[in-house]
Amino acid sequence: MDEYRKALTVWYNHSKRELPWRDSHDPYNIWVSEVILQQTRVRQGLEYYHNFLKKFPNVRILAEAKEEEVLKVWQGLGYYSRARNMHHAAKTILAQYEGEFPEDYISIRNLKGIGDYTAAAIASIAFSLPYAVVDGNVFRVLSRLFGIPTTIDSSAGKKEFYSIAQMMLDTSRPGESNQALMELGAILCLPDQPSCLNCPLMKKCYAFANQSVSEFPVRSKQAKQKGRYLNYLYLYNEEHIFLEKREDKDIWRNMYQFPLIETSDPFSAEEVANSDAWITLLANLNFTLEIISPEIIHLLSHQRLHIRFFTIRLNDAKHPDHLLVAGKAEISRYPVPKPIENFLIQMGH
Repeated sequence: MDEYRKALTVWYNHSKRELPWRDSHDPYNIWVSEVILQQTRVRQGLEYYHNFLKKFPNVRILAEAKEEEVLKVWQGLGYYSRARNMHHAAKTILAQYEGEFPEDYISIRNLKGIGDYTAAAIASIAFSLPYAVVDGNVFRVLSRLFGIPTTIDSSAGKKEFYSIAQMMLDTSRPGESNQALMELGAILCLPDQPSCLNCPLMKKCYAFANQSVSEFPVRSKQAKQKGRYLNYLYLYNEEHIFLEKREDKDIWRNMYQFPLIETSDPFSAEEVANSDAWITLLANLNFTLEIISPEIIHLLSHQRLHIRFFTIRLNDAKHPDHLLVAGKAEISRYPVPKPIENFLIQMGH
C-alpha cells in the first residue's frame, strides 16, 4: 500500500483545494465542516460554514442557543436533523466535558448525530488518531481502484471497504491521508466523467485498466421515491401572516410552515377546497381565495414533494385561533422549509 499512499500524498499536496477548514485542527471547526458537507456541495457549504461559525463560534455558544436560532442559520441547507443533532451534541459536550471537545474516538462517536465517518474525520484530522474515513468519495475510489464488486450499501460491503481504507491509511499522518483519498474522489474520481488521465493512481486502477469505470461502485437497487402532496394555505391580512409549527417526527420538524393540507393522492384545487380540512380551518372566516400557484416539485432523498400554495386573504381581524400570528416585518426570523422560503421571497417578504 505504500506506493498508493505516496502517490496520493504527493498529488494531494500539489492539487488540493484551499478550503477554510483544511488547515484547522480545531475539532469544533472540523465537526461543523464535516456535518455541513454531508449531502451538500462544497460551493454551497462554504457560505453556511462561515455563517454558522459567525453565529456559533464555539461549543458553548451553540449549546446555549435556542433550537430555532440553529434551524434558522441552517435554513435552506436541508436534512435539518443534522442541525438538531449538532445542537444536542453541543449540549452534551458542555454538560459532560465542560465545553471541551472529547479527544478519543469512542467519546466522539457517542455524540448524537456523529457516525463512524464523522468520528473518524474529527479523530484523524484534529487529534491524529489512526481511523480511516469511508464516505461516498472513498467508496467510489476504492471500488474502482481495486475492482471491488461488493455492494457499497450492504453491511458486508461497508465492512470490506472500511478494512481496505484502514490498510490504505498512512497512520503517521492520518488526517492528511484521509483528506487526500476524499479529495481524489471529490475532484477527479467523479461519479460521471471522471478525470482518469489526471489521476495519480491511474496506472494501478483496476477499473481504468479494464475500461469498466462506469460499473463501479456497485449498489443495490434504489427504492422508489415516495410521492407526497402538500397544499399550503398562505393566510394573510394587512399586517400578519399565519403559521403553524411542524412537531411530528417527519421532515422539517420544529420548523414553521403555512397551514397544510396533505393528501396521499393528487387532488385538484377544487377537491382541496372542498375537503374537511379546508372547511374546518376556514369555518366562519371572511376570506378571499386570490390565487393558486402552479405545482412545484421538491425532491428529497426518498421523497418527491408535490407542492401548491393557495393565497388566501383574510378580510377582517378573525383568524384560526390555533395558528401563530407573525408580523410581516418579522417573518424572516422564523426557520421555514426551503419551498416556503422561496415562496415568501416571491411575495416580497
